[in-house]
Amino acid sequence: MNQSEPKGIKDEYLEAAIVAWEQCVRIIEDNVNNRAFQTWFSPIKAVSLQNGVLTIQVPSQFFYEWLEEHYVELLAKTIKRVLGKNAQLAYRIQMENNSAHKSPATMQLPASQQAKAKRGENYIDMPLVLEDPSKIKNPFVIPGMKRFEIDPQLNTSLSFENFVEGSCNALCRSSALTVAQNPGKTSFNPLMIFGGTGCGKTHILQAAGNQVRKLHPQKTVLYVSAEKFINQYIEHSRNREVGDFINFYQLIDVLLLDDIHIFTNAPKAQDALFAIFNHLHQTGKQIVLTSDTPPVNLEGMQERLLSRFRWGLIAEMQQPDFETRKTILSAIMRNEGTELSDEVAQYIAYNVQDNIRDLKGAVISILAQSTLLKKEIDLEMAKRVVKNLIKTSEKEIDLAEIQRMVCDYFHIDFEKLQSKSRLGDIVNARQIAMYLTKKFTKNSLKAIGNYYGKRDHTTVIHSIQKVEDFLNTDEDYKTSFLEIQHKIQLAIM
Repeated sequence: MNQSEPKGIKDEYLEAAIVAWEQCVRIIEDNVNNRAFQTWFSPIKAVSLQNGVLTIQVPSQFFYEWLEEHYVELLAKTIKRVLGKNAQLAYRIQMENNSAHKSPATMQLPASQQAKAKRGENYIDMPLVLEDPSKIKNPFVIPGMKRFEIDPQLNTSLSFENFVEGSCNALCRSSALTVAQNPGKTSFNPLMIFGGTGCGKTHILQAAGNQVRKLHPQKTVLYVSAEKFINQYIEHSRNREVGDFINFYQLIDVLLLDDIHIFTNAPKAQDALFAIFNHLHQTGKQIVLTSDTPPVNLEGMQERLLSRFRWGLIAEMQQPDFETRKTILSAIMRNEGTELSDEVAQYIAYNVQDNIRDLKGAVISILAQSTLLKKEIDLEMAKRVVKNLIKTSEKEIDLAEIQRMVCDYFHIDFEKLQSKSRLGDIVNARQIAMYLTKKFTKNSLKAIGNYYGKRDHTTVIHSIQKVEDFLNTDEDYKTSFLEIQHKIQLAIM
């Protein structure tokens, strides 16, 4: 590397630094790709080597932060390999100077003290070397346990085996299982799962924890809600034991943190989370997070935390679709030792759409009524229970809704059914739409014809007759028709 002597540094300290840094560079070059090396290590200049502290100069504050966030472990190991186990690294940051006639100013910082470089922010800054675990206060002490035995806070009944997978949650389940199999060793670190209330995020989080304990019993796993984490932080802060609090969490191998959106109203706790997150990530520990909203919508969360959430994989867990809800219902009923008729299951699955908790609540209420009243579960009982739990979707379906369902089924543009087109696929879909509109609405033949492209009532009569003819002669046609009709029946239950 091309080196120039910084002003005020003795020649011997500079020369020793250059020699040491050149040895470090050779090691680093073998451990990163060429592009990363040229970008992040070539611009570095050795400044001084004195009393076991190697000082290097970097071009900017951003440059320094990037090294600390992405290469701190590599730098630490390399420095100790070249200079011995007690060696330390310090940075000199070149500051911009508006005067063209003056040398750039510098600011000197020790390694792993990035927080102190951020002026005007009260950041918590913890060392990478932790205290003796036996001396750290355990926030999860349970009577009868050893002083530092950590209860994982997991519900062992929540596993991947009893989690119902569908298209709405396949990515989340797959990524969580991958993390559980190789915690801290995949690119999914952190893994952040977000989605609406009651869609199964906590189940996935707990399932991951239980799987880690099954496959890697030597690892320390901890599940904690954001609310509990914040309350613990407040208590430790009140007792001036924040250091203990942070050091405890830095000992965890797999941290499962639920509902992190709650941190938006706890800026001081965010400082603690930042220190914990940094250490766990830098030491190859696994972090899994859940939130009701994606990072971009976490207003009030520190940007430095948001940027770290984006380091790994962000996966959305959507609300379960109709088929997944039916499968979940079947699973719940099997656990209860009973079954629902297809008619009742379809009604519940169609009307209870918002979240899985409501779905389970509906089943529990129906089972309770059936047991207490000593009656079989039927559609009327299901309707009565669901009506008391949520606002149901009972309504009279209209022409536009039937048109939409038919278009969705045949993958035809909405406007095509009302056009003058005589293409076979469009005519077929239009005739089915007219038939179903006559069957499920109170519209007259004239109103139906007028809606579908200002056609007269005789066209509607002809369409109805054609549909009936096909239903009697074409099994494939009949199958498609019945599927569309079934969707409409569900919509008006």
